[in-house]
Amino acid sequence: MSNIAVIDIGKTNAKLALVDRVTLHEIAVLTRPNTVIDGPPWPHFDVDGHREFLLDGLASLHASHGIDVISLTTHGASAALIGYDGNLAAPILDYEHDGPDTLAGSYNALRPPFDETGSPRLPGGLNLGAQLHWQFAQNPALLEQTKSIVTYPQYWGFWLTGHLACDMSSLGCHTDLWNPFKAEFSSLVQSLGIEDKIAPARKSADVLGTLHPEIATRTGLAPGTSVLCGIHDSNASLLPHILSQSPPFSVVSTGTWVIAMTIGGSRRVLDSARDALMNVNALGQPVPSARFMGGREYEILLGETASSFDRRDMAEVAKKGPMLMPSIVSDCGPFQGQSHGWVHQEPVHGSAERAVAVGYYLALMTAECLSLTSHQGPIIVEGPFSTNASYCAMLAAATNSPVQAAKGLTGTSQGAALLALDPKALPSVPPFDSFRPDQITGAADYASRWHKAVTS
Repeated sequence: MSNIAVIDIGKTNAKLALVDRVTLHEIAVLTRPNTVIDGPPWPHFDVDGHREFLLDGLASLHASHGIDVISLTTHGASAALIGYDGNLAAPILDYEHDGPDTLAGSYNALRPPFDETGSPRLPGGLNLGAQLHWQFAQNPALLEQTKSIVTYPQYWGFWLTGHLACDMSSLGCHTDLWNPFKAEFSSLVQSLGIEDKIAPARKSADVLGTLHPEIATRTGLAPGTSVLCGIHDSNASLLPHILSQSPPFSVVSTGTWVIAMTIGGSRRVLDSARDALMNVNALGQPVPSARFMGGREYEILLGETASSFDRRDMAEVAKKGPMLMPSIVSDCGPFQGQSHGWVHQEPVHGSAERAVAVGYYLALMTAECLSLTSHQGPIIVEGPFSTNASYCAMLAAATNSPVQAAKGLTGTSQGAALLALDPKALPSVPPFDSFRPDQITGAADYASRWHKAVTS
C-alpha cells in the first residue's frame, strides 16, 4: 500500500483524491459541490455535508485501493473557531459575504501596514483578520466561547486527529495575521485579542497527528494513519515546481481564483491596490503574487456554452477581434473598479469566437498579474486553464515567455501529496504541453492593443 489520500476543499468543489506516492498520478477522485448555506448566523460552508462525504469517501477508497497517509489542502481566507467542547463555536464564514465591510472603518484602524504583512486590503472576508473582527463584533460572547482558532486546512486536520495548528501558507494568504518577512504572527493577533487562542504556526509537511479512533473505526483506516498539517491550495500547486525547477520561473494556479506566483523574479515593490500580495510557500518563504477571480469570470462569460475551437479560430480572433476589457468581477484583481466592455460586437454565446476571446481576456489579465510580480523565465500553468489552448497561447504571446501547461486538471492534490514524500526522492514532474510566444499569428499585436486600450 503506497497511496496518499488528499482532502482538497476548493471554493467551488470539495474533493477527495487518491494519489499514488510513486508516480503522483491520481488513482481516483471523488467530488461534491462546496455549497454555501445562507445562515443563520451568516453564510457558511456545509461542513457537516463535507464530513459525511469524506468519511464515506475515505472508507470507499481505502477498501478499494488502500490509504497509508492523509494530506490536506483548502482554499484560503477561512478559519475555524473551535469551542471548548471540541465542536465549532460558530459556522465557518463564507469569505465572499460582505458583512465584514460594515465594520471596515474600525478594522482599518486595527490592521497592520502592507509592509508588515504583504497583505492588501481586500473586500468582504478576504482578509481573515477582517472576518474575525466582524464575527466577534456580531456576537460579543463568541470570543469567550472560542478556545482555539485554526486555519482551514487544519480544521480538517483537527477533525481527523484532535490536534491543533495553523499552517504558514494559509496564514500567509492575505490574512493580515502573519508577517511573512519574519515568519511570525503580525501585530494584529494582539490587537484582536486572540494571541492566546490562535493555534501555533507549523510548516505544511509537519505530521499533525494520527487518526482519531472513531474515524479510524468508521473508515477502516489504521488508527496509526498519519495526517499531515496541510497547505493552502495555490501553494500546493506551486510546491512541485519549487522542488523541481530552477529560478526564475512563475506558476499560475487556475481555478475559482487565478493566482500568479513568481520565484526568483527581479526585486520590486508590490502594488497592494492592484491585488498584488506576498504569499508564503510550503517552505515558509515569501512569494510575490497577484491574482484575480478568473474561474468565476469564465463561468459568468461562458457558463455551460463554451464551444470548441481550433488554431484557425484563434488566428482569426487575434487578427480581427473581438476584445474584452476588464473587469467582470471588479472588486478584486489588477483593474479594480473598472467596468467591463467589448471592443467590437460581443460574440454570441456558444460560438468559437466567444470561447477564444474569453480565453484571450483571461490570459491578458494573467499577464498583467505576472507583470506585477516581476515575472521572469518560463510560466507553468496549473489547473483547468492548462487545457485551454487560447489561454495558454495568448499568455505566451503577452508575456513573451514560454508557457508550459501541466497535464491533468489540478495540481493541488499532487502538490499536497508531495508533503508526504522525501524531497530527496521525488518522482519526476509530469510532462507539459508547451506554447511559444509566436505560436498564434497576430497574438502579440492583439496583446499590445489590449494593453494600450486598458491603460489609456
